[in-house]
Amino acid sequence: MNQSIRLLLADDQALVRGALAALLDLEHDLEVVAQVGRGDEVVAAARAAGAQVALLDVEMPGLDGIGAAAALRAELPGCRSLIVTTFGRPGYLRRALEAGASGFLVKDTPAEQLADAVRRVHAGLRVVDPDLAVATLAVGANPLTAREQDVLRAAADGGTVADIARGTYLSEGTVRNYLSAAIGKTGARTRAEAGRIAAENGWLLR
Repeated sequence: MNQSIRLLLADDQALVRGALAALLDLEHDLEVVAQVGRGDEVVAAARAAGAQVALLDVEMPGLDGIGAAAALRAELPGCRSLIVTTFGRPGYLRRALEAGASGFLVKDTPAEQLADAVRRVHAGLRVVDPDLAVATLAVGANPLTAREQDVLRAAADGGTVADIARGTYLSEGTVRNYLSAAIGKTGARTRAEAGRIAAENGWLLR
């Protein structure tokens, strides 16, 4: 009899973790051996439990799922990572694959497809949500610099240029320049629209 594939689930919502665990444990060849609610707990938990595949949410406290995938690749390369998230954004997919994730699916993926994706990732294959793959190719790479992302994140709170300047330790003139560049690169008309477009494309993940 073949041994089960040992899984780690990382999601900051306990109900989601529990539901995923219940679904995956129904599969004869899959076994959930660890669950965590923070990204910065992934590597230690995977190592302790001997996990072979880690299913990671994107947005978690401590460390996001993309950062956790990168940490796994660096510190525990025998454990492959599969991003499973509500946030099917092109920028997230691109960054996840660059970080070393073996797959990227959205949470409304049917249970049978998710189980099959786990098996394929464990076998060394790459699994990507097809609709998101097409969208990622259409959108292209993140055009924003790190500083432009910082300023857009700060602007999302609705503060003035002076507020943003204080929060980012930049001059007001520099903030205006970054906002102007971000508006131009996203094709937006206002900084609020630029922030929305960037967020929807997954370009503002820390």
